[in-house]
Amino acid sequence: MGKNEKKHTFYVLKCGDGSYYAGYTNDLEKRINVHNEGKGAKYTRAKLPVFCIYHEVYETKQEAMKAEYAFKQLTRPQKIHYMGGQIKDEISKVDRT
Repeated sequence: MGKNEKKHTFYVLKCGDGSYYAGYTNDLEKRINVHNEGKGAKYTRAKLPVFCIYHEVYETKQEAMKAEYAFKQLTRPQKIHYMGGQIKDEISKVDRT
């Protein structure tokens, strides 16, 4: 990807209350900063700070938004499994059978 090309990114934040927020952006670093400034999504404003715990880059906006939608349909254990069990304090809670 060239310097001026946008990266279509599906991302997952872990909020200050432990909940997850999934979204789409074309500038991940900037978007995380906007969330933490309290200017992002209404959901995250009351749950600061937020930390990016997972992201995937796609060729198109449509693909990234499809991934976001599909992720939002999952249960919390399925989300953790999808992210590869990256949330260490919750890995043992995932049923991997």
